[in-house]
Amino acid sequence: MVTAIVLVRTERERVQEAAQAMLGIEGVTEAYSVTGPYDLVVVVRIPDFERLAEIVPEKIAQVPGVARTETMVAFRAYSNYDLDRAWSLGFEE
Repeated sequence: MVTAIVLVRTERERVQEAAQAMLGIEGVTEAYSVTGPYDLVVVVRIPDFERLAEIVPEKIAQVPGVARTETMVAFRAYSNYDLDRAWSLGFEE
């Protein structure tokens, strides 16, 4: 599983609209409005790295109102939460 953090700058009046649109993109699991130089922090979780080349430039960056993106790929995940258990909710057999 590949996790990427995408920092997004939007047109000021389109933050909420852009966040909602991004949540409709396959692989986008979360979108947070934040303070600082970026407007949104978007979390992408996908099975393989190659899909990232489609999701960021072809989908996220093309959402109306998006001005700029910067992407960081996670090497490892460190958390106090049981992420495997949290992400498998609703997928029990």
